[in-house]
Amino acid sequence: MPSQTPYLALVDIARRAKAQAAGLPGRQEVKPYWTGIGFSLLGHRFVASMDEVVELLEVPQHTFIPGAQPWVRGVANVRGRLLPLFDMAGFFGGHLSGPRQRRRVLVVEHEKMYAGLIVDELHGMQHLALEYARHAPGDLLEPFSPMVSGQFELQQGRWLVFDMQALINDFQFMDAAAH
Repeated sequence: MPSQTPYLALVDIARRAKAQAAGLPGRQEVKPYWTGIGFSLLGHRFVASMDEVVELLEVPQHTFIPGAQPWVRGVANVRGRLLPLFDMAGFFGGHLSGPRQRRRVLVVEHEKMYAGLIVDELHGMQHLALEYARHAPGDLLEPFSPMVSGQFELQQGRWLVFDMQALINDFQFMDAAAH
């Protein structure tokens, strides 16, 4: 084999590498996704917009508030700020289920509203393809229906879109004093 110049040797190496290289993947259609925080409550799976939940917490130690609705759990000091805690299962007429260590607090803050919503379990961030988005289901039980603005129907089941703004605007939720 005749000796090659360094340039020709590099050209030969590049040609052989290119011949053995795997091709680029084919073009794939990029699907738009909606991202939210998934949680369970009273046997249903919900997802809330990332824009509506400002923080996720374990249920903190809290102080009972006398004269409040039974679903008002109390108030907690979270980094020097008082956070009212609401039992969402109790608000909807049920009871929190599952082990206490799995319960979590979704912290919502909107204008002057700062509240911690206690749910049965947290499922973390959910990236849901918009192609599976549907209108709110008609078979939803009455206590939830005003708070559900849509759903995602997947093979693994459905995720109900929980509308925090609807909850904050709900008269019964805002009337936390016992009658």
